[in-house]
Amino acid sequence: QVRLVESGGDSVQAGGSLRLSCTVSGLPFRDYKMAWFRQPPGQWRKGVSCISENGDMTGYSDSVKGRFTVSRDNAKGMLYLQMDNLRSEDTAKYYCAAERGCRDNAEYTGTYYYIGRGTQVTVST
Repeated sequence: QVRLVESGGDSVQAGGSLRLSCTVSGLPFRDYKMAWFRQPPGQWRKGVSCISENGDMTGYSDSVKGRFTVSRDNAKGMLYLQMDNLRSEDTAKYYCAAERGCRDNAEYTGTYYYIGRGTQVTVST
């Protein structure tokens, strides 16, 4: 059974940092591109970041570029998202996914293989 479980979401003040983790099991993790999506309240899902199978290529949406960093540990089956200098507009439910592609702007295409249930990030001013 494939499982993607996000953790690390919390409520923080603007300017703060969070590190999201995604624990992946039930699939050959190192063979999949991975991505982070987010869904703000009342909006549809958007791409945040993505990373290639061996981590040598990453993509970020313009809204998070320079503030967020995606990484992975293939030995542990873990995906991470370090989020710094958080803003109120980063408030959303964040999802990790096993993706079919990874573009420079981490565009959300809805063509993922698997997705987790999400973790909530709330940034207050």
